[in-house]
Amino acid sequence: MQLSPNFRLAEFTASATATARGIANVPGACQIAAMQLLCAKVLEPLRAHFGKPVRVTSGFRSIKLCLAVGSSSSSQHAQGEAADFEISGVDNVTVATFIRDHMAFDQLILENYTRGQPNSGWIHVSYRDGRLRKDVLTYSRRSYFKGLLA
Repeated sequence: MQLSPNFRLAEFTASATATARGIANVPGACQIAAMQLLCAKVLEPLRAHFGKPVRVTSGFRSIKLCLAVGSSSSSQHAQGEAADFEISGVDNVTVATFIRDHMAFDQLILENYTRGQPNSGWIHVSYRDGRLRKDVLTYSRRSYFKGLLA
């Protein structure tokens, strides 16, 4: 199933952990609608701006899968509202800064980025219709910091 012109449901639900542990990672209609909105409002515009594919490394996670990977049952991933991703060949700080400065979003996290290593870590972004807090964080060494600390 296509979520948008360049994103498929299969890439949002793929999970080695789910496969290894026999966890069903199947979204419902509400989660699919949220993923479609995330693609339309954030991921497709990023692809257009940078002119490169956006590689989703973690999208939808069922509640059971969230718990299996150490996340919470209230994660926006479980609602279909969040994706972790990278754009090959583009520094994650550059992408995160563009999102922060030019896009609507609920939460943006630059995760496990190492200064001087442009493709280290990944970006987490969420979009929730009706709640766009523009909350910007950096996650490093098991701690969250406000803003982009690269």
